[in-house]
Amino acid sequence: MKTLIFTDLDGTLLNHSDYSYGGAKEALKKISDEKIPLVFTTSKTRIEVETLHEKLNLTEPFIIENGAAVFIPHNYQNLKLENLNDFGEYKIITLGKPYKQILQFYDKYKEEFSILGFSDMSVEDIVKYTDLPFENAKLSKQRDFTEPFILKDLSKLEKLKNLASTYNIKITKGGRFFHLIGEKQDKGIAVKKTIELFEKLYNDRIRSIALGDGQNDIPMLENVDVPIVIKNHAGEYTQTDIKNVQYSTHQGSLGFNEMVLKNV
Repeated sequence: MKTLIFTDLDGTLLNHSDYSYGGAKEALKKISDEKIPLVFTTSKTRIEVETLHEKLNLTEPFIIENGAAVFIPHNYQNLKLENLNDFGEYKIITLGKPYKQILQFYDKYKEEFSILGFSDMSVEDIVKYTDLPFENAKLSKQRDFTEPFILKDLSKLEKLKNLASTYNIKITKGGRFFHLIGEKQDKGIAVKKTIELFEKLYNDRIRSIALGDGQNDIPMLENVDVPIVIKNHAGEYTQTDIKNVQYSTHQGSLGFNEMVLKNV
């Protein structure tokens, strides 16, 4: 049975504080040596993932913006994808709403709810809130589907969620930001679609592993065989009632390294 690994990036493969994957090098080498597909499943944008793929010499499918879309490189392992739409050098499964529609909701209610989204932040603002290098922060503004935002008054969250639902939009929470996303997307739905693709490719059942540290990772963890919660930057674990979940003892890239080596 072939193995497939899904991983969140910030706070999981990448450290929360410095965005380094240095602690995961042993696990990344094992994944590469054993030719295990490593599918980034992240709130980051397509361009951010492409930049990290280049650094790690990866050419795998990936899931962006909290499950908004699955990108599969053309001619990936001879997978037959004629029924999917083209997006540059990829075939794409789209689950999210276009960014323009998300922004229409955001712009209408941002003042009433005192929310500050990426579309209104300067690159310098994003650097301040994330500690990302300037060039990386600039890439994070090039969005296709979702709007990360800061909610200054948490008591307004439930009202905002209820209002968003009337626009077929929902709100999820990542490591640093809330996110406005399409109601028919989350990491779990995108993971299920990706597993189906690989089972079709291999004509066999897949053993799926997923690693994540945030609330927005729970749907991903609920849809794999081996769900792994990575200790977050505060030294805590995202709460879940998934029965067979595993917990890392380390945070970030060291936690990723620990749990991949334990399970692969």
